[in-house]
Amino acid sequence: MATTGEDNMPPKPQPPLNLPSLVATAFSRAVASKDVNFYPTSVTLINVNSIPFQLRYSPSLANKPKPPAPLPVVPPSPPNASHPPPPKKTFFNPFASPAQAMLITPLGSPPSHNLVLNKFAIVPEHFILSTAAFKPQTHLLEADDLAAAYACIEEYAQHGQELFVFFNSGEHSGASQPHRHLQLLPVGNMKEGLLGGEWDVLAKRLSTPETKRKLPFEVFAAGIEEVNGDGEGLRKVYLELYSQACEAVLGVAEDIKLDGEAKMSYNLAMTRTTMVVMPRLAEGGVVKDEKGQEVGKLALNGTVLAGTALVKSEMEWNALRRDPAQVREVLGRIGVPNRAKI
Repeated sequence: MATTGEDNMPPKPQPPLNLPSLVATAFSRAVASKDVNFYPTSVTLINVNSIPFQLRYSPSLANKPKPPAPLPVVPPSPPNASHPPPPKKTFFNPFASPAQAMLITPLGSPPSHNLVLNKFAIVPEHFILSTAAFKPQTHLLEADDLAAAYACIEEYAQHGQELFVFFNSGEHSGASQPHRHLQLLPVGNMKEGLLGGEWDVLAKRLSTPETKRKLPFEVFAAGIEEVNGDGEGLRKVYLELYSQACEAVLGVAEDIKLDGEAKMSYNLAMTRTTMVVMPRLAEGGVVKDEKGQEVGKLALNGTVLAGTALVKSEMEWNALRRDPAQVREVLGRIGVPNRAKI
């Protein structure tokens, strides 16, 4: 019997049916063994054009251990070379061979991806979906990356829980590791510490023009429920949003390659209902005290699409609570300014 293209495709990676409890158990064990550093935070809600934004403060995070320094690697000299080639730097890659204490589970057989714990967590049970083989963080996502992430979202939904997925790509996005990985946060845990006030994941509302026009930056969003977790369908939506974002940054829609290295820095967010792509022009902006003196910098990654921001110093924390308009100003600088009227 003849086979179809679909028959030859590898099965999409599926997480285990007990994924939420598996993550929770792995996280508790790794915190107890000090393989994961968990940093408690203080949190308050600030208003950005009537959108509630979480502002979190984690003083311990400022002193988190630094990864091992890059090691010089001298490549072999070619025959008859008068001078050895300059050394290359290699970086510590936590996703290349995940430590057993950090590995939650591989996905697929043979594994295409791994689920691993985030070593530096400010939200309990923060975990990561990384490719098993090295693939660049700056290259466009593939169908199996998106399918695996959405399968995790669906598995949490089967247990009455939500996941927020985000991806940082490029120098202005908040990305810190060159090995491709998406990050996953249990939404219930993101709400810990909120004492009063209404907050929910911003990305869930960004397929509606009412919320989008309130943002200081442009986003491109679409509903994905009808795609039903299909990797090729999710990638089609992703590439359409990516193309719109490229046009906003570069001014052209033609000749945008839909594979290989991305043409811009951007963040992606995904919930069960919505996918969002946000082009990035800067990682953050300065924070000033009441005297106009610079006291730090507010840096933002893909969690900005959840409606959250994090500071590491008390001076930044006090300055932004005293003058929340500074958060809106920084948000207006990190992406393409929103052309819609508020």
